[in-house]
Amino acid sequence: MGLFDDLSRFLEHRLEEFLRNNPHLELEALLEQLREQEEDALKLIADLKVQEQRSQDEILSTAQEIQRWHIRVQKAKNANRQDLAAAAQEREAALLRQGNMLWGHMQGLKERIAQSQELLSKIQVRRQEVQAKATEAQATRARTQAQAQQRIETSGWWNSTSSYASSYDDLEEKFRRWETEDELEQMKRNMGK
Repeated sequence: MGLFDDLSRFLEHRLEEFLRNNPHLELEALLEQLREQEEDALKLIADLKVQEQRSQDEILSTAQEIQRWHIRVQKAKNANRQDLAAAAQEREAALLRQGNMLWGHMQGLKERIAQSQELLSKIQVRRQEVQAKATEAQATRARTQAQAQQRIETSGWWNSTSSYASSYDDLEEKFRRWETEDELEQMKRNMGK
């Protein structure tokens, strides 16, 4: 077990280091985790709503049974059948207790649904925040890459033009000498006349 634990810790450390060096990937991983949490919360809410509906159906069924046994209690009392009336009252009381338990269970489900919906909305807000950061990070990376590419292209243009410029400067120098020599020659001729 020690070897697997060491390997697991090493891999987790490497993953954390990699994500620190690549923050955009960390945001993507966080987004994926939030998507999964959102999906889990939606499934939980759907499951809880199904349970709530079942609970409501059971409560309704129990209420109908209570009503039926209440009528039977009244019938037995009216017929002076105290033995049946007492048994029917016990059954009615047991159904009332069962109904109260079902009601409490349904209220618990309603609370869990409300909590799950609150959690879902928090997850959705967090996912939107992370999505905005991821979009911003992606735009920043794109700008940085574009600037780097532009520097490379500009640098390449400057390097190619700098050799051109130096040859241009040599040519400029040659023309200046030639023009100066030509002017001197003309001055000599003009003086010689």
